[in-house]
Amino acid sequence: MPIGTTIRDSDTGEELGDLTREGDDLMVARGGKGGWGNQRFKSSTNRSPRQFGPGLPGEKRLLELELKLIADVGLLGLPNAGKSTLIRAVSAARPKVADYPFTTLHPNLGVVSVGQHRSFVMADIPGLIEGAAEGAGLGIRFLRHLQRTRVLLHLVDIAPPDPEADPVKDARAIVAELRKFDKALAGKPRWLVLNKRDLMPAQEAEAHAKEIVRRLRYKGPWFLVSGATGEGTRDLAEAVMRFLEERPAKVSPAA
Repeated sequence: MPIGTTIRDSDTGEELGDLTREGDDLMVARGGKGGWGNQRFKSSTNRSPRQFGPGLPGEKRLLELELKLIADVGLLGLPNAGKSTLIRAVSAARPKVADYPFTTLHPNLGVVSVGQHRSFVMADIPGLIEGAAEGAGLGIRFLRHLQRTRVLLHLVDIAPPDPEADPVKDARAIVAELRKFDKALAGKPRWLVLNKRDLMPAQEAEAHAKEIVRRLRYKGPWFLVSGATGEGTRDLAEAVMRFLEERPAKVSPAA
């Protein structure tokens, strides 16, 4: 069974276990007790016994398996925020990139290397839109793949093609959808990554980024990057690596 599989009882919904490490075992149902065959009744006076002892039946369970990707970092944001471009810039992953929404139709994983023996796994999922928790768009179907991550990178397009778009409003909408889906996921460390700085003059991009951070009243780490040119992505990857090294992953007890 693949690593990252959650097993539930299909009838009751009870979670029976989580396989997060290679070699994990999980008992989901006990086997029956074996019966006694003819040989058990063989004796000096009964050389060809026809007797037997019936066994006892084992447990039966209908199981539901859910595969969740195992990644250290998850990318979050609207369609066309630049998530796929970013993961291409910092890893060898090559998801499809295009200038229309919902280019990403399934999760992508990339290994980000920041030096010898220093790397982490990044997950890119389809973009979220407002109303996703009620079924709009594609991203909500894949949010479970971010539940095992240790930090979320919330990408915000600082230069959206729609002149009426408001990056601050869009960022708040994403956070709202995250909370509706799973409060534990919404409570994970979440860094702001202001993307597409290459579409503005340098000083204007810096000023616009600071204004977005101010309006969001955001107090955590934030980065101004360009996934297209790679500008700022090295500093982002280094900061993420340090964060992960300072907070080792919790190892789940063996099942």
